[in-house]
Amino acid sequence: MTIALQYTAEQRAFRAEVRAWMEANVPADPLPTLEGAEGFAAHREWERTLAKGRWGMVTWPEAYGGRSCNLIEWLIFEEEYYRAAAPARVNQNGIFLLGPTLMEFGTPEQKARYLPKMASGEEIWAQAWSEPQAGSDLAAIRATAVRDGDDYVLRGHKIWSSRATFADWCFGMFRTEPGSEKHHGISFILVPLRHPGVRVRGIPQIHGEMGFAEIFFEDARVPVGHRLGGEGQGWHIAMATAGFERGLMLRSPARFQVTAQKLVELYRRLATSLDPALGAAVAQAWMDAEAYALNTYMTASRLMNGGTIGVEASLNKIFWSELDLAMHQAAMSMLGASAELLPHAPDAEDLGNWLEGWIFSLAGPIYAGTNEIQRNIIAERLLKLPRG
Repeated sequence: MTIALQYTAEQRAFRAEVRAWMEANVPADPLPTLEGAEGFAAHREWERTLAKGRWGMVTWPEAYGGRSCNLIEWLIFEEEYYRAAAPARVNQNGIFLLGPTLMEFGTPEQKARYLPKMASGEEIWAQAWSEPQAGSDLAAIRATAVRDGDDYVLRGHKIWSSRATFADWCFGMFRTEPGSEKHHGISFILVPLRHPGVRVRGIPQIHGEMGFAEIFFEDARVPVGHRLGGEGQGWHIAMATAGFERGLMLRSPARFQVTAQKLVELYRRLATSLDPALGAAVAQAWMDAEAYALNTYMTASRLMNGGTIGVEASLNKIFWSELDLAMHQAAMSMLGASAELLPHAPDAEDLGNWLEGWIFSLAGPIYAGTNEIQRNIIAERLLKLPRG
């Protein structure tokens, strides 16, 4: 039996509008990697181009730079975005993670201050949660924010902050209650990165680019008004942000459907020289990408009817991260030695993009909460299994 999604006339018209705009505006040539200074600037300019068409974040209210679209329209937008091979979103930490968090917990003044500049690409955001001493235990953070009048004085060290090398702001978790432990006494604070007492140091990746950074807070002062939510409510707010990261919006199905289709095309191109067993891996990847899309449409429909996302966000995160890894591993196996060619190598043709994608996919089971931790959450909260 074939399962086909049915769209309304309005949804088909919206798809046509998105497609026409993308065809007219997506750069003809790929932009340089956003993990370098030149590419970061080029991607920021693309965010501004999106904002001019009011495509910065389509689900947001028009007052904040959006179109007040529902989740089904957002999924349609994402399908057309990836179909057009549009550039990666350099501000994904802002629009997909902090933006929804601000919508839920921010004051009217904070929403008006941050959201329009986020949607327009004027301000790019990084996530500052992980710390060198904390490992996978987010509640083990040590960075502090000490109240001093109308300011917080920040001290501490964050690491593996995506986009932070060239970003403008970060959102971080800091202990505002002296002597507090685990998830108690933490506050959620927004910090400008080009600010006295804030030092950013890029971390070179295996290909030399600075996709991550360390952030050092050395008596940096920020106004108390930069705190999101109440003092000590940071853990609760961060868990909402993590739900957005693991749940619906950070990794739309279109991203994986396009990769799966490219994988099928690669297999067809090389099939005569491949072990037939690789065909099974390709077929599985395509089916999993389609299953993920159908499940996401189901979830979006449920949310539009008043439902919520709970522990299943952890199931979602494991599925898309392992799907991404499996697809790129299949591509690397098919390409053999040529898989090691960088995009600019004379003989790379379009093969170098698989290498970059594979390198990034390796991080999938780690970021947004390691898959080991997600399995613990599923075991305890969904399956109600006893702790070991």
